[in-house]
Parts: sequence; structure tokens; C-alpha cells
Amino acid sequence: MGHKVHPNAFRLGVFRPWEANWFANPKDYTKMLHEDLEMRRVILARLRNAGIAKIETERSSNAQLTVTIHTAKPGIVIGKGGASVDQLREDLEKRFGNRVRISIQEIKQPELDAQLVAENIASQIERRISYKRAMKQAILRTMRSGAKGVRIYCGGRLRGAEMARREWDREGRVPLHTLRANIDFGRATANTTFGAIGVKCWIYKDVAAPLRKQPVAAETTAPIAEIAPQPELADVLAESQAAAVEAPSVQVATPEPEVVTAVAAPRRARATTTTTAKPAAKPKAEPKAKAEAKTETKAKAAPKAKAETKAPAKKATTTAGRAPGAPSTAGRAQGAPSTKKAKS
Repeated sequence: MGHKVHPNAFRLGVFRPWEANWFANPKDYTKMLHEDLEMRRVILARLRNAGIAKIETERSSNAQLTVTIHTAKPGIVIGKGGASVDQLREDLEKRFGNRVRISIQEIKQPELDAQLVAENIASQIERRISYKRAMKQAILRTMRSGAKGVRIYCGGRLRGAEMARREWDREGRVPLHTLRANIDFGRATANTTFGAIGVKCWIYKDVAAPLRKQPVAAETTAPIAEIAPQPELADVLAESQAAAVEAPSVQVATPEPEVVTAVAAPRRARATTTTTAKPAAKPKAEPKAKAEAKTETKAKAAPKAKAETKAPAKKATTTAGRAPGAPSTAGRAQGAPSTKKAKS
């Protein structure tokens, strides 16, 4: 939080190109860098009212410097009959000692350029126009021109206040953390009698495609054409796999009789063992006979036991019948004890 990143620098290499396109050795790098910075200062100071949004530089191997000026007022930069452009080129060649080539590109919609919008607000503040009115008018113009979001920030001694403050206004959405979002950023300074007032502007245009995909698009078409015949390759692979499956099936069919013969021999041996084991089943029948004999003896013994149990009952009845009358021979032989038991 609080670590602000320049929106243009944050998207360099993603879809936004560099403003300086050249390569230098480590010994000459600082010299060429300061030449570019000084050249930008000279052009901006000389063409302050021309509405310059961006200056691009490019160096070739033959020590030629190409300067591209993006401006909303190309007539001021060119001048009458190109006199101002020729004068500017001569001044740059004398100052830096290199051949300079100047090309001018017109900005057709200055309301969608953040640098031009910030400079417009700063010029209005210098003319003592209310900063709130300038911000609202700029936001309305940019949104009408087709922008999806605008944010404007002003900071300093607004309206000549003793204490500096910051004021900002926004409309739409400005996704600063989305790398694919084409956000243009610009800043300007309003030099007033009561101090400097800074102006910043963010304009969200639309989601842009990355630069890396544009050159690769032509290369990706070739692999797609190569990948197209994949179904045919799949059919060839399927046929080869089917042939591979059929080949081992034929090879396995030949050893099958050997396996069958090898297995058939032990099966016959098992059959003989089972036939020899059949006579051994007869002794198993003997215990069954013994069991049947036991059951028969038990069955015979049961009626005998029943008869024995019935016989004493009859004797008891006879003895019971004889007790009240004349004593039996057994009672007579025993004598008095029998009579006492009977009485009792």
C-alpha cells in the first residue's frame, strides 16, 4: 500500500512500446541518454503551445537520429511551408552533431490523450479558472469521446489557500492493476502566482491485446496446420495397435496344444486315484451297518425295558392287593417285619 507505480512504465513490454528505441555500448549509453533528455526539453520548450503529447526517438547504425513528434496541432509544428520544421532540424543537428530526421504524427482525438488533458487543465488553472470546473468539463469531454473511465487529480495551493491540499474526481472505472487495460497517464504543472499546482490524469480506454501475441500470430498458424492431420495419425496408430494385438494372439495359439497335453496327463492320474479310492468306500458302509445294528439293538432293548417297567407295576398291584388280606409267602417267610410295614 502506498507504493505508486507509473502506469506507462508498469505496462512496458506487455502492450506498450518504449519511447526510445536504440541500442548503445556501455561507454556511450550515458551520453546518448542525456542527448535524448536534452532534445526533449528543447522541443517542448520551443513548441509549448503545439499540444505535444509524446516524443519518440530512434537511432540507426549510421549515426542518424529519427524524432517522431505526436501533436494535436501539426500546423504549428510544421509552420508556413515547413519553415519551422527545417529550422528545428538544423538546430538539433548543430547542438548534438548528428543527422536528424523529424516526422510528425497528428493526434485525431486529443480528448483521449491524458497528457493533453492534463496540460489543458493546467492552462485553465493558470488563467484563474476554478479547478473544479476545469476538472468536470475535462471529464465530460473525455467520456463523450468514448473513454470507459477518467480520473483527474490536482494538488497544491488550490484557489490560493494558505495550506495545500489535494482534490480529485473520477467517472467510470480505472483498473490500474489490470495489465491488459490500456490506461494512458499524463501530468502537467500549472505555475501560478501563489505557487505550483500539479495535475495528473488517468484515462482508461479499453482492454488491449498484448504486443507479444501480435508477431506470434503468424507463427501459430503453421503449427495449427501441422496439428490438423492428427486424426489420420490416430487411425494409423490404432491400426498398428490392432496388428500388434493380433500378432501375439497367433503366437499364443501354437503353444496351446502343448499346454493341453501337459495338463491332460495329470488329469488321467487323478482319475486313476479316484477309481482306486472307490473300493475304500466299502469300509465306510460298515460303520453305517454297525450304526444300524446299534439302532436295532436300541429299538429291541426299548420294548424290553418297557416290559420290565410294566412287570414290577403288576407285581406291586398284586402285592398291594394281598396286603390287606392274607400275607404272601415272601411276607410269611420274613415274619413280623413285613406285617409291620404293611400296617404302617
